[in-house]
Amino acid sequence: MFYHLLYQYFDINLFKYITFRGFYALITSFFISLLIGPYIIRKLKLFQKKEGGYVREYTPNGHAGKKHTPTMGGVLIVFAVLLSTLLWCRLDNFYVWITLFAMLSFAVLGGWDDYQKIKTKKGISAKVKFSVQLLLAFVIAVALFLYPDFNSILYFPFLKNFFIDLGVFYIPFMIFIIVGTSNAVNLTDGLDGLAIGPSLIAIGTFTFFAYIAGHHKLASYLHLPYIAGSGELTVFLMAFLGAGLGFLWFNSFPAEVFMGDAGSLSIGAVLGTVAIITKQEIVLAIVGGIFVVETLSVILQVAYFKTTGKRLFLMAPIHHHFEKKGIEEPKIVTRVWIISILLAIIALSTLKIR
Repeated sequence: MFYHLLYQYFDINLFKYITFRGFYALITSFFISLLIGPYIIRKLKLFQKKEGGYVREYTPNGHAGKKHTPTMGGVLIVFAVLLSTLLWCRLDNFYVWITLFAMLSFAVLGGWDDYQKIKTKKGISAKVKFSVQLLLAFVIAVALFLYPDFNSILYFPFLKNFFIDLGVFYIPFMIFIIVGTSNAVNLTDGLDGLAIGPSLIAIGTFTFFAYIAGHHKLASYLHLPYIAGSGELTVFLMAFLGAGLGFLWFNSFPAEVFMGDAGSLSIGAVLGTVAIITKQEIVLAIVGGIFVVETLSVILQVAYFKTTGKRLFLMAPIHHHFEKKGIEEPKIVTRVWIISILLAIIALSTLKIR
């Protein structure tokens, strides 16, 4: 809104710059989170207490004390991002709207699941949840595939001139990326501050990629694909950073609120969508290495148990395994953040190693 009002209408040149609007989108969403956070947490706490509390299934016994810590706190992130985006982004940008759709649609699905978990202690069925995820990802994938300025080329980091045009098969590939990332972030959300830390680091990393992909000279210099219009995602992602930092204010140990599926599914969907738009799908697997490991730990646990009747880990996802080993929750979370920062550095190094 500010771009259209203050730059296009009043010709205030400052508001045309992506970096300026991005910084203030971050600040705006951060303070929105801080201002409305206590109110949302209070309402969620009253609702959850009325329904008898809720603790995720298949968690260590020590988590029973978190019974009345409200979940569904992802609505705080979503609201702050939405408002800040509408204020600071160009509203004539297709990539901003498709990413907003990814965030809002997966947040609604996650919020629905959170609500059912609190009310019935079961949530919606895995089959329904996965089917809706596939449907939403299909809509996003087809919209991107049909967009005139978009292409179906898969690029590889570390390699300058190696790429594959997937053609129509890019659609199922995009669906896999979006649904896979959404569920991976969801599996990681199990300790205070655990999911939001790596998410913020990944979002911060993709802020750089979005800016470079949308800047013709920088993209050409660094041998990255130039994606016209993708630079505006920098503003959106910085709004997400601010909202995430605001949420972390309340989610840090001991957490006052959990993001729930409303937050984790929407964060994963945004990361997957932005990775596709910026043509950095493989880089997503690097910077989101924590999400990959968490997901693999569940897959391996199930496969190993079905094959041998024994457990590979004390409990999956793997962060619960370390809890069972006696490592305290804050130490696990801090170490995950450290690993995520190192992975982000490796991901950013691909900008020069080509």
